[in-house]
Amino acid sequence: MVEHTGIRVVHRGGSKINFREPVITSDSRFLLCGSGESVKVYSTSTEECVHDLQGHTDLVTGVVLNPSNHLQAYSCSADGTVRLWDFTDGILIKTFIIRYHIFSIHVSEKHVGVLFVVVPMANEKELFQLVAVHLPRSGDPEVEVGELSAVLCDVSPNPGAVSFGTGGEYIAAAKGLQLEVFFFKKQKSYRFSLKSGMNKGINNSFTCISCHPKEDCIATGHADGKIRLWRNFNQKKEYTYSTLHWHHNAVNTLRFTPEGSTNLLSGGIESVLVQWRYTQENQKDFLPRLGAAITHIAVSPDGSLFCTSHADNKITIILSSVKVSAIIQGLVKDDCVRTDLMIDPRSKALVLNGKPGHLQFYSLHRDKQLYNLDIVQQEYIHEQGVDQFQVVKAAFDTHGDWLATVEERRQKSSELEINLKLWSYDEQTQSFVLNTTVTAPHEDQITAMCFSPSPETTLLVTTSLDGHFKAWLCQLAKKIESASWSCDFVGGYHLLKPGCCCFSADGSLLAFGFQEVVTVWSPTSWELLTTLSQPPGAVRDLCFGRLSCSKYLLGTSTKNQLCCWNLLTCSLEWNTPMDVSLLQADPFSENMAAFCSQSGSTDLFVFKPSEPRPLFSKKALCTGKVERAIFAPRDQMLESSEEYSQWLNRSQLYFLTQHMDLMTFSTKTEEDRLLASSKQLMVDDSVAITPFYLLLGRHKQQQQEKQELLTNPLAERTPLPQGSIAIKELLDTPAHVLPSASFLCSMFVRSLLVSSSSAR
Repeated sequence: MVEHTGIRVVHRGGSKINFREPVITSDSRFLLCGSGESVKVYSTSTEECVHDLQGHTDLVTGVVLNPSNHLQAYSCSADGTVRLWDFTDGILIKTFIIRYHIFSIHVSEKHVGVLFVVVPMANEKELFQLVAVHLPRSGDPEVEVGELSAVLCDVSPNPGAVSFGTGGEYIAAAKGLQLEVFFFKKQKSYRFSLKSGMNKGINNSFTCISCHPKEDCIATGHADGKIRLWRNFNQKKEYTYSTLHWHHNAVNTLRFTPEGSTNLLSGGIESVLVQWRYTQENQKDFLPRLGAAITHIAVSPDGSLFCTSHADNKITIILSSVKVSAIIQGLVKDDCVRTDLMIDPRSKALVLNGKPGHLQFYSLHRDKQLYNLDIVQQEYIHEQGVDQFQVVKAAFDTHGDWLATVEERRQKSSELEINLKLWSYDEQTQSFVLNTTVTAPHEDQITAMCFSPSPETTLLVTTSLDGHFKAWLCQLAKKIESASWSCDFVGGYHLLKPGCCCFSADGSLLAFGFQEVVTVWSPTSWELLTTLSQPPGAVRDLCFGRLSCSKYLLGTSTKNQLCCWNLLTCSLEWNTPMDVSLLQADPFSENMAAFCSQSGSTDLFVFKPSEPRPLFSKKALCTGKVERAIFAPRDQMLESSEEYSQWLNRSQLYFLTQHMDLMTFSTKTEEDRLLASSKQLMVDDSVAITPFYLLLGRHKQQQQEKQELLTNPLAERTPLPQGSIAIKELLDTPAHVLPSASFLCSMFVRSLLVSSSSAR
């Protein structure tokens, strides 16, 4: 079987914006952060994404401002490159090729033309070193970097464990129980060690570090919640440190504010930003209830803004008066996703577990969370060992009018508590409103749930380990909020436990997997139509074929079998030995995706049930099992003529890895389209790039038009077509990046006037 290499697996939409420390620009107008394989530029006032800087081919591992130009920024990536960006216009200026996996990047004003990056040591995968990269002066867009000079060996890959001090006179790095300080002028380093203290119930391991911008002082955070302020470290023997303690768990991040009113900021699992007075260490201010554990802290160069990254993939922008001014929320990712990945039929948003007890609606096209829906409607207690309700199942009907959710709570001393909730969509609030709550809908855990796609009735089916499946029918009223739900049918099969269920595309058939038996029912008469035989093994997943393949029913089993039945002959059409962890049907075509576990990684096969040869295959897609995936509709269809990539023309396949990374597939056609759109921003002459420059046409074209009018005064001006790209760009551009309407209007009107120097 030939593996297709024209399609790449990429991070796109829903990536972690809290993976590395964000950066606030010098004027405090923008915030930059790594997001998957791109760098996002957000407005600090409107929270909107202004630019998406794309160019890296692997995970972005760091972003820093260019100390020589406050309108530029460097980004580093695991692809072995450092890229220089003009973030105000979204332009890639230069790419420096280093050819090492880069884990973090650091800069200093005193070291002009030099970057400091953390890379693996030679022939050592687990050891890392801090090296100096001297940027070559060249006019080429891509430059190969020469030799790297080592500064510190055996450092932590965590960027929060390295910091420049006193404007770049020294650099400090912490790892384990050891602190190392390197002085550039002396070309000498000093090492300081702490005892573990584990036998006394304390943990002195270093977790983070920050150096004072003006004085010789290093602040270090530790695993037991202590903060140490180190002084006199320019010599080995007479160093001193003082201790601060407020955090009850590990200090995740530290940051000194800029010169002037210098204070120390700290954060940890408590979701509280602590501001320590540098000269009065006993005095501190708090900003509590920030929603989730703080992982990073960043401060603007002028000290007017702080920002904190949080464990729930969120960035909070805070005024220096310790007041929250804006929140940038990414895709919330917990340790696991209990619901399936779903697409809201109305908003086309990705829906899955969000905050505890919530469902989140996330726009994949805008890469932005739309809103959270509180399902449990109870206050969540942040304490280990407390049993609380969790959302475990969710499903939409075909039109997005109804949402069904299942929440459960299992306490040690009591039975399993289950609630089935049915939510109706409210046009006024543009959200879902609770309509019906069914307490204890089954006697045991609910294993599957799905709506009928039939337009004639609104029908929900649930299966449970109690050996029954139930059909819930909606009695519609004039107003949807007045509709009522009731149990219409209860069924089973020989006391076997149903594990999965699936409707056919037209809703005329309903299939259940009762352990090793597949049963097919009529949802109108609830008559058992047939049972299907298969090789041994409990049925794990069922999917009906669609469109031209609607006569097929596919299923996977725990005995590593993928089976296909012909519903017209009620016989097994074909089967193949595959350990399929997830089978997903594309609702917009006949295609199906099978994720197969093999040797600790996952392989992907995309196929049609009617054809023996797969359309696309990808070996070692990711490590671990893929248990959640979804086909999402494209906002703009691709026109790929390549056979191996046609399955991505109408829809896009997203999947969650074992490490909770949301991944998708990128084709050459799609990348060419992105490249073409980015080239519109490239500087091709001496004219300054402005929104009006891009909107009203190129400078050269305007000169040519004027010349034509001079030579032919009766020549008619070409009217703007209805679908003018200029007007479309004007309407699509966010308002906060446009100048005033009066200025725009005058520019536009002047462009339509005939020059007065034209011959009469």
